[in-house]
Amino acid sequence: MLHFADLRRHAFACLLALSCAAMPPSAQASAPDAPDEAAYRRSLQLREQWMYLTTGLAGPATWIDGERYRYRRTAPGGFEFVVRRLGQAQAQAAFDQARLATALAPLLGRAVDGRRLPFADYEMDKEGQALRAWMDDGWVRCELGGEYRCARWSEPGPSPRPRAWGVVRDLSVAADATPRRSPDGRMEAFVRDGSVLLRTLADGSSKVLARDGADNDFYDPESITWSPDSSRFMVLRVRPGDARRVTRVETAPRHQVQPRVRTQLYPKPGDAVDSDRPVIFEVASGRRIDVPTTLFPNPYEISAPQFRADGRTLAFRYTERGFQRVRLIEVDAHTGAARSVVEERSDTFVNSWWHRAEFHDVGGRGERIVWMSERDGWNHLYMIDGRSGRLRQLTRGPWVVRQIVKVDEQRGQIWFAGNGREPGDPYLQHFYRVDFDGGNLRHMTPGDGWHELSLSPDMNHYVDTYSRLDRPNVTELRDARDGRLLDTLERGDAGALFAAGYRPPETFSAPGRDGRTPIWGLVVRPTHYDPSRRYPVIESIYAGPHDSHVQKKFWPFDSQSSNERLIGAQALADLGFIVVQIDGMGTMNRSKAFHDVAWKNLGDAGFADRIAWHRALAARDPSYDISGGVGIYGASAGGQNALNALEFHPDFYTVAVAYNGCYDNRMDKLSWNEQWMGWPVDDSYARASGVDNAHRLRGQLLLIVGEQDENVDPASTYQVADALIRAGKDFDLLTVPGTGHGVGRSQEPVDYIQRRKFDFFVRHLLKRPTPDWNARD
Repeated sequence: MLHFADLRRHAFACLLALSCAAMPPSAQASAPDAPDEAAYRRSLQLREQWMYLTTGLAGPATWIDGERYRYRRTAPGGFEFVVRRLGQAQAQAAFDQARLATALAPLLGRAVDGRRLPFADYEMDKEGQALRAWMDDGWVRCELGGEYRCARWSEPGPSPRPRAWGVVRDLSVAADATPRRSPDGRMEAFVRDGSVLLRTLADGSSKVLARDGADNDFYDPESITWSPDSSRFMVLRVRPGDARRVTRVETAPRHQVQPRVRTQLYPKPGDAVDSDRPVIFEVASGRRIDVPTTLFPNPYEISAPQFRADGRTLAFRYTERGFQRVRLIEVDAHTGAARSVVEERSDTFVNSWWHRAEFHDVGGRGERIVWMSERDGWNHLYMIDGRSGRLRQLTRGPWVVRQIVKVDEQRGQIWFAGNGREPGDPYLQHFYRVDFDGGNLRHMTPGDGWHELSLSPDMNHYVDTYSRLDRPNVTELRDARDGRLLDTLERGDAGALFAAGYRPPETFSAPGRDGRTPIWGLVVRPTHYDPSRRYPVIESIYAGPHDSHVQKKFWPFDSQSSNERLIGAQALADLGFIVVQIDGMGTMNRSKAFHDVAWKNLGDAGFADRIAWHRALAARDPSYDISGGVGIYGASAGGQNALNALEFHPDFYTVAVAYNGCYDNRMDKLSWNEQWMGWPVDDSYARASGVDNAHRLRGQLLLIVGEQDENVDPASTYQVADALIRAGKDFDLLTVPGTGHGVGRSQEPVDYIQRRKFDFFVRHLLKRPTPDWNARD
């Protein structure tokens, strides 16, 4: 006979069986267990445990001369810096790393391991007797001859006046007024007390060429540029922009009790920028030639004007405020008359970011100019006839030129990087060569993967390093004439890393919002992945339009300055998640139309493409569980994206962690935001704003901010917090004293901040308890 308690248990078992029978098979799979403190420790230590388990993974090479080149490669327990000579079978040590570590220790105030020197690259002096490297937020110079000695180092001579985000000079810092000497060594031009002066070095006599400079319309002494024949020089006259300063309080300084106030020059969208106009002075007559600004009336910026080789003209690139027009302008150095050689115009934006603003004047005479343009819908190379302005298209097709590597004038060839031309993943970077007439386009990097190339100074050889997410680095020496393989210098071995449990991310593509365009991403699964289980999904997002962001090369240990890196994703996945990264529409390195989605629309962040991608993978993979909502995290622009996910797509994204976000584009730096959101500031800024849309938030949100963020005004985070409070929304806010933009990624306390992120996703997405961290001593 059953007792009452047995009857109750029997009834509950029957109900459970019925409910399970009614559930779809995929829902019956178990979710991961709650991670314990040991699991957290493993994840937080993963980078240190795995980073030194490869050998022979080389970084890009740097040529010393036409015969020698250097690079860094992984070695047992760390890295080694080596030098190779053409024809040499084995690499040689670039310097004694153990001795250098000993010399660095007292300077840095800590022990230094010679296998793990605190820099990834360095510069050598001409004699090869000293190196310079950036470490601990400053330059260090180390003498390598005899006894190794190291000291802090700064560039000799006056430092140039800083320009805040490239558009406003910091007038609180004195300009470098050092006289600029003419190429023939006979004269010096300089600016003093608002006047432009010319000094004859033979007798020391000076004459004033202009005396009308003023605080609100000054001559920039750092801009003085001489013509090659020393007959004239150019100086920029500047109407200064708005000197907006952001003020931050350092609440807990390490070396004093009381708080400290810090300020920073920080122009924001809509602020006036420095307006530069070239003025030419003729040496023999002292004549001043003002260049009419008719063709560049509203500059966001002009590139530094450069005289042509014959001194008869000078040229510069004019980017109009709002980024919808770009001109290459030529100025007659004798009359000041200006003409537009070529113009780019767009109803959205002309992409002036990264390497897309490059041009090359063949021979330095303005007769032929290598130019990049998206006028046919893809970024390609053109040759401009400098006299007529006619363009000849050198490359074409549904693929992208990423950057010009070298214009070889002697051979009449252009070396460039591109992507999307080869089969497979359209983001993989390859290198090509094309003749000046557009003929003989040649693929120079045949290996399957992401390539990085370094050409020798004499253009006879190049070193090609390539890898894929699932294939370690291979480094090859090739003949630059025909691409012929001369030697395989390094072949990376990651056997020990794989044996330790590393699983390369999977590449996945699926159609985006239009049902046609492939959207590419990667998938990171737990080290002990069990396909019979269901794993909640977290997206690591960064949708900044200035690039594409999903990693393509093998090395998973990139700098912790970005929390989207693969080991950070793996550490989170090992707590019971699948973590993904996706490049949606609005990011770069695809077609112009793909990129244009970002125009006045940063709130979009490619979410429609991302959601379609997630659903396509979930339909194929039963372990990919998006039924309870998807988690999301990101920093900077990725922080803005993460917040926008809960505001604009809360039915799909349910948990977000946002670091140091530029949540309202009116609060962030002018240069980045106006490129994509336009000028003047209009209601598109409000539509994308995480502050103005705070009332729409649903789900669980953790905001993390470093109070001393120099990249994104930390007030942007506090304005979101204020709007959420006024809207009655619950959220978590973690302010970290003394830290900046890299809080929790490149800046301490990394483990604490990462653990807080882990906790947030475990509690709210995995629905599991987290360890009681305050119970420990």
